[in-house]
Amino acid sequence: MSRAIELIIEKQQHLGFLSPEVPPEVWSRHRQQPKLRLGVLASGSGSNFEAIAQAIADGVLNAEITQLVYNNPEAKAGDRADRWGIPKQLLNHREFPSREALDDAIVAAMQQQQVDWIIMAGWMRIVTARLINAFPNRVLNIHPSLLPSFRGAHATEQALAAGVKVTGCTVHQVALAVDSGPIVIQAAVPILPGDTPATLHARIQHQEHQIYPRAIALAASGVWDEG
Repeated sequence: MSRAIELIIEKQQHLGFLSPEVPPEVWSRHRQQPKLRLGVLASGSGSNFEAIAQAIADGVLNAEITQLVYNNPEAKAGDRADRWGIPKQLLNHREFPSREALDDAIVAAMQQQQVDWIIMAGWMRIVTARLINAFPNRVLNIHPSLLPSFRGAHATEQALAAGVKVTGCTVHQVALAVDSGPIVIQAAVPILPGDTPATLHARIQHQEHQIYPRAIALAASGVWDEG
């Protein structure tokens, strides 16, 4: 991350746009539970995948990543898995006749690893009922906007085009309709004068890395939807 982006993030935090904290009692409940077995889906650079792996290594998240599944042979997420010593499996979506067939393969791979939660970390494929029903209420996704605003692709560009002053990121439970499931946690990010899709994306991604481990702890502890 460039120093310029770091300075903008510092300014953002000074303005009060911080990732929401998880109450200490939630962390306590989370750490008393059995270690979570996570299966991660990624299509791109894998930065959120690595942020989760780092949170586990730091003792923040009581979990282990049992497998990374990626669908793009060029995805850098696979390289990150190698560096962390995490098993990986390529399921190239181009080699499957349908979305359902791909999801069937994902389910089989994850069930073989006895995964508890599916974590979509930059997974650029629309999932089907095959995956959602196999892991009911245990599939999470992260999206670069404050849902329900700016669903779907190019959310950062959508926010800039709309002229809003604040956007952010959301971790939500996955439902059949794209980016429509119940919200677990959100972080707000101001849109600053002169922002481009690249600069805004960098600041949103910084917040994504903060909130995703927290969202996993909240969701697994069963307290995120208690009001």
